[in-house]
Amino acid sequence: LLQILLRRMESNKPELINPEYVLGLTGPAKEFLCPPDANHFGIRFGRFKIRDYDTNTTLFEIEPQEGEDLFDYEYDNDEARLISYELPSDFLRLKAVGTTVEFKVGAKPVKNFRMIERHYFRDKLLKSYDFNFGFCIPNTVNSWESIYSVPTLSEEEITEMVNAPYETKSDSYYFVEDKLIMHHKADYAWLAEQIAQREVLSN
Repeated sequence: LLQILLRRMESNKPELINPEYVLGLTGPAKEFLCPPDANHFGIRFGRFKIRDYDTNTTLFEIEPQEGEDLFDYEYDNDEARLISYELPSDFLRLKAVGTTVEFKVGAKPVKNFRMIERHYFRDKLLKSYDFNFGFCIPNTVNSWESIYSVPTLSEEEITEMVNAPYETKSDSYYFVEDKLIMHHKADYAWLAEQIAQREVLSN
């Protein structure tokens, strides 16, 4: 029933997607809700890090290799706008995580830059986040830190999510003055290992 309702909502989606529309979706979007060229502001992403907010342990990090400029990465097709994560299942037991993303703005000023991120397991909404960066000066590199409270899950729910890799999904919607300019998707596989073990292996 939820899938039928979602399909009906998306089939009747307005020409210009606004925050109220995505906040009303009852499951992960079945398609990208704007084309790559909707980003008229030349916003590009660089370094990205996810950390345990309480211990400051790094859980996931994207850094440039030698001679690489992450700002050159093109999000010009659907494949480029989808990222798949493999994270330790202990992540689901954390109280909060922090993310830091570096982004570059083009020649136009960016007013009321807002991100809405919605996380689902199958068609159940786990958590919805709403962050507002505000105003961005043209031709600048900025850093955006967000703190996410992790939804409280039972051990039974965590086991179910571990046993269903990539059925945990998220949609990240980026708005400028309440108009959707970027839509990125992610899916997640939860590995049956502890965060501490992964830190040892990565070192």
